[in-house]
Amino acid sequence: LTYRNKNKQTFSFMGQWWSSAYEGWMDPSIRPDRQRPPLFDPLYGFPRGRKKRQMIATDEEMDAWKLEYRDRDYCAHFYINHRRCLDNNRPFAYWNCKHERHELTKCEWEDMVLRVKEFERERRLLKKEKMLKEKQAAAAA
Repeated sequence: LTYRNKNKQTFSFMGQWWSSAYEGWMDPSIRPDRQRPPLFDPLYGFPRGRKKRQMIATDEEMDAWKLEYRDRDYCAHFYINHRRCLDNNRPFAYWNCKHERHELTKCEWEDMVLRVKEFERERRLLKKEKMLKEKQAAAAA
C-alpha cells in the first residue's frame, strides 16, 4: 500500500513495484507508455552527459548466426559467444558453457535494470511535470 503524509510525500510499504502500479492505476497521466519513445530529453538532469551504449555485434554477425529479432539487442555478442560455445562443445555443452551463459544472463539482467530505471525516471518526471502544472494552476486562480 501507499501512504501519503501531510506533506503529500509518498511512502511505499509493499515495494516499489506495488507503489508505482498503484499510483499509475489511480492517476494514469503519470504512467509512462512503454510502447512509445520517452517524452523527455534523455540528457535532462545529466550535466556531464550520459555514456552512450554501443552495439558490439554487427548486423553481418547477427545475420550469419541467424539471430531472431528478439535476440538482436545490446547483449547479442554474448548470445553469439554462447551459441558458438554450444556448437563447439555439443555433447557436454551444459558443463562447458556455463561461463558464457553466465555472461549472457548478467548482460540481460543489466539491460533489464537499465530499462526499469528509465521507466522509473520517466514516471518521476511525469509526476513532477503534473505537480508543477497543478501549482501553476493554483497560483493563477
